[in-house]
Amino acid sequence: MKNFFNIIVIALSLLAAYLIYYLYMGAPSGFLDPLVKHQPKPGDVAAMIYTGGPLVGLLIAFIIIAITFVFERLFSISKAKGKGNPEVFLKAMIDDLAAGNLDGALAKCDKQRGSVANVMRAAISRFTEIEDDPNFTGQKKISEVQRSIDEAMNLETPLLEKNLVILSTIASISTMVGLLGTTLGMIRAFQALALSGTVSATQLSLGISEALYNTAGGLAGAIIAIIAYNFFTTKVDNFVYMIDEAILNVTQIFTTRVKK
Repeated sequence: MKNFFNIIVIALSLLAAYLIYYLYMGAPSGFLDPLVKHQPKPGDVAAMIYTGGPLVGLLIAFIIIAITFVFERLFSISKAKGKGNPEVFLKAMIDDLAAGNLDGALAKCDKQRGSVANVMRAAISRFTEIEDDPNFTGQKKISEVQRSIDEAMNLETPLLEKNLVILSTIASISTMVGLLGTTLGMIRAFQALALSGTVSATQLSLGISEALYNTAGGLAGAIIAIIAYNFFTTKVDNFVYMIDEAILNVTQIFTTRVKK
């Protein structure tokens, strides 16, 4: 289902990008030669970008994909935090555990929701189940709680890191596609010179503009993706660190409790 969502986003982004490229940027009204579309009207930026060639459409798609997954990650990480401030929740929950109020801590987890609450709930629920079980010794109880925490973390961490690889990939291939467009534009410019034997300002400018628009598009896509990737990687690292710190506090409380 998750991969299906990604495929849909990528397919729709490609469709939207090429509709923008051919129908809006390539509208005949934007050119002095509407049949061949080689000479954009002065001041028509969209028509000028259109002369960058079909790879411009692909670069637009990369930008749309990157922006889409920026919003997707913002929504997912916001959802992972839960309904309230996770730091306030953790402090209140740990205070309940320290006071021996396991039911109150569980209630706070149910109210908070999100990744951090799910991990804490898994630990508290498992401890509640085995606290009075004679088959578990003190250390075995803590090991069992840790196992529950590890299982919960294995479920929650991939949700936090999901789709970051897409942003990383776009950051890499945008520059490569932009460089390919730049190379093709320069080839086109020098081919025009070789075929005509004379310097054609129109053909030369077309080749150079194709090169530069592809360079700009590739850099724009890469910049958006790199900034987003680094931002969300830092967010996820800080979030996981906060969960690890909470796990340490909970484990210490349970260790003290089983020794009594």
